[in-house]
Amino acid sequence: MARVRLSVAERREELLRAAVEQIEARGVAAVRIADVASALGVSNALVLYHFSSKEQLVAAAFAHAAEADLAHLRRLLGRRTTAVRRLRAAVRWYAPTGQAKGWRLWIEGWAASLRDPELRRVAASLDQEWKAALTRVIAEGAAAGEFRCTDPASAAWRLTAFLDGLAVQTTAYAGSLSRTAMLRWADAALVRELNLPAGNEEPGDGAEPPSDTEKAARADAATGGPGGPVGQGPQETA
Repeated sequence: MARVRLSVAERREELLRAAVEQIEARGVAAVRIADVASALGVSNALVLYHFSSKEQLVAAAFAHAAEADLAHLRRLLGRRTTAVRRLRAAVRWYAPTGQAKGWRLWIEGWAASLRDPELRRVAASLDQEWKAALTRVIAEGAAAGEFRCTDPASAAWRLTAFLDGLAVQTTAYAGSLSRTAMLRWADAALVRELNLPAGNEEPGDGAEPPSDTEKAARADAATGGPGGPVGQGPQETA
């Protein structure tokens, strides 16, 4: 059967998706240009035509996957509800629950970036975008009087550092903490940072029912936090 000719943009998308899958399966250090080419049934030369080296391909694949996470974060933080509800939804989604497929990719990227300047640049830029998005909503909620937070940027740093640390522990040592405990700890961290009333960790346990935002976040959390569905969009016809 004749292969469908892809545009340059479509081919790059296809290569990036395949690279993400191969990195998840093999790890950054072990993955080769040949693995990506073989997965798609194309030549090494075609991969190298679009990405001049393995390092460039890996950095682009990592950025491609992380941008999907950022897009989802922006949707959660952009919903029309209170800043507290939006932040809780984002933190619950960010928490490394479920299979944490996307967290394995992030951890691979962090480790490889210690020796790969291009990947380090990409990872640092994406990390700053995460923190900036959370900072904006924390500042918005504080300005609206929803909670007290005198330093939104520091609060965003502490929240992401806490969740990143949990991700490393629970991804490396599967089963070390239950999903219920993970979400409770994530909520408690948010309560501390926003100076919310004690007992505010679990929305829906009291008189106020969980919002659609929170329900969506809980469903998202079941996919494994950031990147649960990374790289798993509709496949292009090769």
